[in-house]
Amino acid sequence: MSDEFREVKISIDPEFRALIPPLTMEEYAGLEFSILNEGCRDALIVWGNILIDGHNRYEICQKNKIEFHTRCVSFQGRDDAIDWIYSNQLSRRNLTDESRTYLLGKQYSARKKREGARSGNEHWKNSLLEQNVPVMPTAEKIGDEQGVSHMTVKRAAEYANAIDTLTETLGKETTQKILQGEINTTKNGIVALSKETPEVQKEVIESIISGEAKGFHDARRILSAKNINEVAPVEGKYRVIYADPPWSYCRSMNETYGSADKHYPTMPITDICEMTISEIAEDNAVLFLWTTSPQLEDSFKVINEWGFKYKASFIWNKMKHVMGHYNSVQHEILLVATRGSCTPEVMKLFPSVVSEERIEHSVKPETFRTIIDTIYPSGKRIELFAREKHAGWETWGNQI
Repeated sequence: MSDEFREVKISIDPEFRALIPPLTMEEYAGLEFSILNEGCRDALIVWGNILIDGHNRYEICQKNKIEFHTRCVSFQGRDDAIDWIYSNQLSRRNLTDESRTYLLGKQYSARKKREGARSGNEHWKNSLLEQNVPVMPTAEKIGDEQGVSHMTVKRAAEYANAIDTLTETLGKETTQKILQGEINTTKNGIVALSKETPEVQKEVIESIISGEAKGFHDARRILSAKNINEVAPVEGKYRVIYADPPWSYCRSMNETYGSADKHYPTMPITDICEMTISEIAEDNAVLFLWTTSPQLEDSFKVINEWGFKYKASFIWNKMKHVMGHYNSVQHEILLVATRGSCTPEVMKLFPSVVSEERIEHSVKPETFRTIIDTIYPSGKRIELFAREKHAGWETWGNQI
């Protein structure tokens, strides 16, 4: 590197400029005050005549006709320049946790793309071997550089993609407020929100900004209640009730668990209990209620509030596990409860444990519906919180 005086003609590359998180008004004002009083002490970094670092300082110096120095760096190409910009920005002390995560994720995606393109280049591979440079997975390499785990890097990439998705719907001004920590959200919440429709994204953010909701999870609770209330109420009486409530885990799950609110709006236990299911159940009825180990205690509250008494359970062995706090979880529980006298009509005893590989989040095997239809072949039946219609069943929910 060599210092040069300001005579060098500087060019602003829009792509490079867009990679750099903007300063807050207070930060920009502080930087301008410092430069006006002490001059531009740090050299601007240029690649040829393209500005790589120091865009705010350059703008302030140009506006106030203040001299500055430049320092030249060299790169093999634009991809290397982009990687350098991300690394340089990650070294800033004043980054919010959200901005740091975003930059880390963007660096991972950019470098993975670059190294993916190079992976078929034998000359590049031989060059690394000659330099005795180990070929590491991108996430591990960046993790080592930044002092974090490779999973943290991959989760950062998911978060960065979510921010970019939300920018298309909400606008850059809003997502910049998220990255500056001015909007009360969680990283998991942002990832979940990015998978919602644009309408839901706007409603959730607006409810947080307006103060109606205290944070992402509270906004989702409010929205869930609103959506449920907008679904036409259930009419009639039913002998067989099958329910898979959208339990809220209140961020108690491990980040790797894939909590429910990443996939659909959840409901707090109080709202589930207050549903007037007892009014749509026949005097002699049966309830099949899906739950998980963390929600097991609350499930019995729901059973009792809905007017049923617990009788038995089935276990679904999903064959694949997810990480819990106390064990590696690979099962869900289907509780059986009755109201009045409603023992099975057909005394065929199915195994209490059903082993069937899970396919996607929350989707239950049709094996269990077959079991229900077999032992309770008669009477009106309804599925609550259903996602699709099935012959012989009425359905209710906001995701059909």
